[in-house]
Amino acid sequence: MPFEGFVKSDFDTFHINGLDERMTAIQERIQPKFKLIGDILTDDLAAMLGNEMFLHIARHARRTVNPPQDTWLAICNNKRGYKQHPHFQIGLFDDHLFIWLAFIYELPGKTEIAKTFLNNKETIKNTIPQDYVVSLDHMKKDAVSIKDLDLNQALERFRDVKKAEFLIGRHIAVNDPVLQNGEQFIQLAKETFETLIPIYKLAYTSSLSELR
Repeated sequence: MPFEGFVKSDFDTFHINGLDERMTAIQERIQPKFKLIGDILTDDLAAMLGNEMFLHIARHARRTVNPPQDTWLAICNNKRGYKQHPHFQIGLFDDHLFIWLAFIYELPGKTEIAKTFLNNKETIKNTIPQDYVVSLDHMKKDAVSIKDLDLNQALERFRDVKKAEFLIGRHIAVNDPVLQNGEQFIQLAKETFETLIPIYKLAYTSSLSELR
């Protein structure tokens, strides 16, 4: 079955009250679409990177009271989990979709990755298009345009603060027509990930055996 795009009710899922009710909607409305998208993009990333990649779909299993404010799929080179590895993400809040290359706080040795990024700031600046955005906390909606970001300050914080994160990619507004066209969206996601691959590879130049 081809992916046909996202619709308004997918985003309205995050206005449903109650943990069980919202989780049911996530499982029924969004996760089947994530599986379709993820299978395509996992194979595509594996081909681009030359190694096996694995799809993970957020289950929100630790939640017992508060319903999730967003949900996502993640793709990484580890079959068991993604949070401790650099990974690619696609996910939804109620008002936008995000496409990320994510380095979150659970990543072992993120200090060394931050140092590598700081030593290669110009490469990062030259790689990333001006319409991309950066998030420093995956739990929050807001992000900063790469052209307005103090990259050095963001990376120093990523290096020095235990809970600091670094996610880079795109935000797509809920009313953007590309979200409603499955073929166009898949192509956009592929292009975004391809643009971010040099930064993904840069992370692996760190001498961190934990990442391999």
